[in-house]
Amino acid sequence: MSQSQDNIFFRRRFVVAGIAVGIVLIYIVRLFFLQIVSDDYKKHADSNAFRRDVIYPSRGLIFDRNDSLLVYNEPSYNIMVTMNEQIGIDTLDFCRTIGITPEEYQKRCEEIKQQRGYSRYTPQVFMTQILPEEFSMLREKLFRFRGFSIEKRSVRHYTSGIAAHILGDVGEVNPSDIEKDDYYRAGDFIGKLGIERSYEKQLRGEKGLTILLRDVRGRVKGHYRDGELDKIPVPGKNLTLSIDYKLQALAERLLQGKLGAVVAIEPKTGEILCLASSPTYDPRLMSGRERSKMHAQLTRDPMKPMLNRAIMGTYPPGSTFKITQALLGLQEGIITPEMAFPCSRGFNYKGLHLGCHGHGSPIPLVPAIATSCNAYFCWNLYRMLSDKQKYGSRDAAMTRWKDHLVSMGYGYALGIDLPGEKRGMIPNAEYYTDHLKDWGPLSIISISIGQGEVTATPLQIANLAATVANRGWFYTPHVVKKIQGGQLDTTYTCRHYTMVDAKWYDYAVQGMRKAVLGGTCKRANLPGIEVCGKTGTAQNRGHDHSAFMGFAPMNDPKIAVAVYVENGGFGATFGVPIGALIIEQYINGKLSAGSQAAATRMQNARINYGGYER
Repeated sequence: MSQSQDNIFFRRRFVVAGIAVGIVLIYIVRLFFLQIVSDDYKKHADSNAFRRDVIYPSRGLIFDRNDSLLVYNEPSYNIMVTMNEQIGIDTLDFCRTIGITPEEYQKRCEEIKQQRGYSRYTPQVFMTQILPEEFSMLREKLFRFRGFSIEKRSVRHYTSGIAAHILGDVGEVNPSDIEKDDYYRAGDFIGKLGIERSYEKQLRGEKGLTILLRDVRGRVKGHYRDGELDKIPVPGKNLTLSIDYKLQALAERLLQGKLGAVVAIEPKTGEILCLASSPTYDPRLMSGRERSKMHAQLTRDPMKPMLNRAIMGTYPPGSTFKITQALLGLQEGIITPEMAFPCSRGFNYKGLHLGCHGHGSPIPLVPAIATSCNAYFCWNLYRMLSDKQKYGSRDAAMTRWKDHLVSMGYGYALGIDLPGEKRGMIPNAEYYTDHLKDWGPLSIISISIGQGEVTATPLQIANLAATVANRGWFYTPHVVKKIQGGQLDTTYTCRHYTMVDAKWYDYAVQGMRKAVLGGTCKRANLPGIEVCGKTGTAQNRGHDHSAFMGFAPMNDPKIAVAVYVENGGFGATFGVPIGALIIEQYINGKLSAGSQAAATRMQNARINYGGYER
């Protein structure tokens, strides 16, 4: 053999040896990773040796402010399957027993195998929310279906058909829920809407755990370490809401056949007494295995019953907004209580006319509030935005105007403890520069009377009423009054003061009281109750919206209320009478015979919305 051939074989030996060494190193690294770094094999080994049975806690109960039970739990069951053990069962018999088809059986088994964290050695959720009567049929034959077991759970029940937008509901977790919080696994339930969602962590409690030891054939031999590592479940915390059940029921009744909202607040605490949105739905329909089907039906409804108009509806506040303008005008020294402005059926200046109804002229502040004079508040805004000596520029004056409104709770979400609250709209100088280019006080004058670009939620309007009742401060509105064994977030226990001195609020109160005694809110004049109110008739492309805000009693306020009815016309048509009934019910604890009759008439009043009559 030649020397060159010897060299070739010599080099090949090194190549082969290098490959062998490389393979050995790969195996060593892989074994190190599997045994030391990764716990995958340990998990699989554990899943063979142990069976971990989760024990679910009972979800917290929900009560109203008077301890009336609103939401409770009833037993239900999940069917669990351990895939490694269920081979060889009579699937046709099983399907007949639980009322599904063989195709549905196969589909469910495939879905289980695709779930995150799936193991064929551990119980997986096969079917959820089996009611007790269904469970009793399965229990008799369960011994035939090896690999299947029952997990005790509970299903949410609602004592009545009211307060759906407040209470919300629970539903099965989705992959996103599981990814965000490792508390959940497939088949678990989570709050989806309302209080159930906002207070999920308080309501859900803490899961318990039983660890069972299995032999090599998978048979349970007993508790691991005699139950030393087992964990007892901790029930969820009960919630007491600030809602008055009877008041909530009345508000929903009065809104039947209409689109709109009613919000009532206890001024001294910020606790919401009722929060009704119409149309609504029965929360009992959103419980059990039919939840997904019902949710889809409600979502397709053109009248949007799942939209919580009380906190998500953004509307022009109309003349209710004039109270804010009076207050900031007084604080800024733009007006005085005695200063009077002309009103010749409206605001007339440099060819611009913004109409108003007939009343005395010139008119000072308190009568202007009582009669809801448009011209007065137009002059107020015009003078403020034109005062370059005081503010230096139009933009600086506009910024000051917005800052006042933000301090009163407009332009941003208030922070209620319900999901989905909208912020409304308070425009600033930059907004008008971007959208109107060349703008001035006259081109945006309609914002002074709650029109134009200004929008607010019924919650924000009710909060304004509470702020006036308190003479300049408010608590962030909230629907939970008490958490069992816990405290409310400090968000709901901290006072917020506006930029307006308390002394100026007395004039707003006087104007609102005169509006009830002889102005636009006369239908809210209740015997023995000093009601203060302000109407709003918000212009709309179609029929005007009807609005009202008020509070009572005048000097010891117990309730502040806002009513907003879409396309309801004048504020006195729907807003005032509904608001008056809400105030009377809460303060007196009942309605008089005459008011009961008025409530029935209001309940039966229907508004046609483009062919849809609710």
